[in-house]
Amino acid sequence: MKKENNLDKITRKEAISKMGKYAALTAIGTFVVLNPLKAAQSSTPPDDTGGNPFD
Repeated sequence: MKKENNLDKITRKEAISKMGKYAALTAIGTFVVLNPLKAAQSSTPPDDTGGNPFD
């Protein structure tokens, strides 16, 4: 007969709490990654002098 190990099980409330933490971390990570890209897209390009700067 196999004994169940109750130490590995968590309650539904604990599981929801853990998933909420992961969701918050994902949202923060997405904001950090995508926000600089959005700012870079809306910025104006530098003035083109029309020459090779390495001549």
